[in-house]
Amino acid sequence: MLLASAGGVGALALTGTRTTNPSLALAGNAAGRLRQSVSRWPYTKIPLPEFARACKAMGLSAIDLLQPEEWGIVRDAGLVPSMGYPTARNDFIATGFNDPKNHPMLLRELEATIPRAAGEGVPNVIAMFGNRHGISDEQGIANCIAGLKQIAPLAEEQKVTVCVELLNSRVDHKDYQGDHTAFGAAVIRGIGSPRVKLLYDIYHMQIMEGDVIRTIREHSADIGHYHTGGVPGRHELDDTQELNYRGIASAIADTGFTGFIAHEFVPTRDPLASLRAAMDICAV
Repeated sequence: MLLASAGGVGALALTGTRTTNPSLALAGNAAGRLRQSVSRWPYTKIPLPEFARACKAMGLSAIDLLQPEEWGIVRDAGLVPSMGYPTARNDFIATGFNDPKNHPMLLRELEATIPRAAGEGVPNVIAMFGNRHGISDEQGIANCIAGLKQIAPLAEEQKVTVCVELLNSRVDHKDYQGDHTAFGAAVIRGIGSPRVKLLYDIYHMQIMEGDVIRTIREHSADIGHYHTGGVPGRHELDDTQELNYRGIASAIADTGFTGFIAHEFVPTRDPLASLRAAMDICAV
């Protein structure tokens, strides 16, 4: 997730960040039924213009989790800025819609960002449920519905989807309230807008509840965006982790999903080679 909240660049074991890296020559076409993207933060040692060119060459459609000043760089490379931030606040994850005290600030941020996103071809902006701080699930759901309902008309008018992320509270984000699909789905269904959806992070939900494929099928109407990551450790989508990402990708595609699935894992080997391998696994 967010660089500031996930431990920073120092935790990333990245190599091959120079333009002479042979991985930059990787080319191909991410064939298949899913539009694949990649989250920016695990690759920040690679300058964004260089990273965008490499992503385009290997057949990716988009780059995820970008600040507004980065959107144009990605578009210039022929890619979609598939998920935008409304702010660079360090407390972005913890300060969410589950607390009414946060609503004025969060709504101001989204009101400023959504029209800009629409004008710059950014289909999604991210939002958070927030940390519990003793708020019951029942009250948290009601508060999220009340707050997000206020931004839904603007999102519908501008044709930009607000994606509220599900995160694990067991390993990475202690006290985060939106830590189960049932909580998030209750909020999305209570709002009833085609432009407010869940960001279903497969890594986080495997840690909290498992049962990923059945959940995707049951909640496909509630989900607007996906993130990947190997469990445990949020590393490559390979045989060191427990999830069958080819099966998961097939299940997502079978629902008729037309949004983006963004790779959000921290590479432990050559970063671009690991990214290319993940694309191949999910090209179903």
